[in-house]
Amino acid sequence: MITAIVFVKADVARIPEVAEAIAALDGVTEVYSVTGQIDLIALVRVRRHEDIAAVVADQLNKVPGVADTETHIAFRAYSKHDLESAFSLGLD
Repeated sequence: MITAIVFVKADVARIPEVAEAIAALDGVTEVYSVTGQIDLIALVRVRRHEDIAAVVADQLNKVPGVADTETHIAFRAYSKHDLESAFSLGLD
């Protein structure tokens, strides 16, 4: 599995809508709103490098309200947190 971290600058008035549209794309597993120079971080997980281009260049960049992106490819994962259990409330 290939992971790409995409920094997204968005139209500030449309950040929630942009985030939801990006989150709905196939290959996008998570979208976070963040502070700082960028507005959103999207995690893209795909099987092939060519699929990153299909998600980022062909789809994500074309979401209305996306002004700019910067894509980083992850080489290794050093932490394997189980996010589901970390945020679990312990309810069934």
